[in-house]
Amino acid sequence: MKLVSIGDCVADGYLDEGVFYPGGQAVNVAANAMLDGAQRASFLGILADDAPARHIEGVLEELGVGLERCRRAYGTTPMPGVRIVDGDRVFFRGKRDTVAHLLRLGISQEDLDFIAGFDICHTTNEAGIDSELGRIHEVVPVSYDFSVGHGQELLEAICPSIDIAFFSGEGLTDGECVSLAGRAKELGPDIAIVTKGLRGSIALQDGKLYEQPIVPCQAVDAMGAGDSFAAAFLVSYADSHDVRASLRYAAERASHTCTVHGAFGHPHAICP
Repeated sequence: MKLVSIGDCVADGYLDEGVFYPGGQAVNVAANAMLDGAQRASFLGILADDAPARHIEGVLEELGVGLERCRRAYGTTPMPGVRIVDGDRVFFRGKRDTVAHLLRLGISQEDLDFIAGFDICHTTNEAGIDSELGRIHEVVPVSYDFSVGHGQELLEAICPSIDIAFFSGEGLTDGECVSLAGRAKELGPDIAIVTKGLRGSIALQDGKLYEQPIVPCQAVDAMGAGDSFAAAFLVSYADSHDVRASLRYAAERASHTCTVHGAFGHPHAICP
């Protein structure tokens, strides 16, 4: 399958270790898609011109992720601070004068022509392109990660223009997760998926509810596990159209991600 991922690029700064890792929801999905065996994956976003951006760009090129339509800007890469506490992430806000905060990603006709060459376009609540989803959806199926956003107004704005919806069910009961998937499905997507942390995940398609437990592992870092889950599901489902098998593969890949530091490894020293 061929996937294009649109959105954020960050350097996740591990403050205690003095290193950063390539990150950002959209970057993580593109990188993991290639690691999962995608035929082609590209990232479309804004790259700064500093040392972290150069490292991230080099890693993505090493993994085979295309950067053909990336914007390149003078400025700083976002670097949220992270500390790992009992295997989970605790975030600290980084500087706010970065390319992600100062610039907005627009979608041109040339971008649409490029995006149309893929099997699916994945984007997220952090991409800042919600107003462009209708145009993108006209040329390619769309996958969207809402993260923890699930207000009815947001669902009504986004769901009619997407085909696969991902949600984090953090703080929701099992019943509330099922209800969320149902509300999303009623508004347009073919599949609605809710991850529930240690309680596994669910997917709703054509009135059928699928449930998937986690795959146990010796977790050292949960960074990027949700993005790894989404990438694996998309790669598997594009080839198999089997929701159950794709959920299982996604759980396996998310479990593996929890055994490595960073969203997909590749640390670099934080420069003073």
